[in-house]
Amino acid sequence: MRTVRNVILGIIAVALGLVLLYVLPRHDIARITGTEVIRMDFSAINRPFYAQSDSANENLATRDVRLINSVKKREALLGLIRRDAERVFVYRNEDTGWIWPPYFKFDSSDLQAAALANVSAPGNEQWVVVTRYGWRNRFFSIYPNAIAIEPVDGPDVRIIPWFNIFFFIALFAAFIFMRAFWRQFRERAIDPRLEDGRDAWDKVDAYADERRGRVSRWWKSWTGK
Repeated sequence: MRTVRNVILGIIAVALGLVLLYVLPRHDIARITGTEVIRMDFSAINRPFYAQSDSANENLATRDVRLINSVKKREALLGLIRRDAERVFVYRNEDTGWIWPPYFKFDSSDLQAAALANVSAPGNEQWVVVTRYGWRNRFFSIYPNAIAIEPVDGPDVRIIPWFNIFFFIALFAAFIFMRAFWRQFRERAIDPRLEDGRDAWDKVDAYADERRGRVSRWWKSWTGK
């Protein structure tokens, strides 16, 4: 039973970690090389990884998607360590609206204009910080969604993920609170019920032993055995 519980808790922890890895914001140091609009045909696999069309527009199965092409710094340990190497990277630019994830983004057109205003030209490199969420998967045509673009002086700028820091502090505090709440609830409500149940069972077992003893004594009185 303990093994089954540990397996279930492990699956829940992995699922929660994947959701947080997808939803929480990340910051990329990049050079924007251009923008484009492509026509996307969504499938059952990649559809959940796209937000929606622009606010007030109808959400269709096939629609235009804004893309932002860039060259970004390679990174390790979820962006905590940046390397000197670079790689091409493509972002999508979609409104999230009021749906999940709760970024309440309604300015995808303005963000596309900001991307065009910060296009980097050879010999005149313009570095930006792209705040985004999501994953990039070339096989399923999945792109991370850009949330904000901020110009910076160079590629060596250090970005501190304050939101993620405070989020995990709050998450840890909530975990400690819920754990303490559960322990108090178990001690006050569940354990006494279990103890009463054990006492009742012990009484039933003792009564059954007594009845069996009486039957055994009666049988011996008649048979002499």
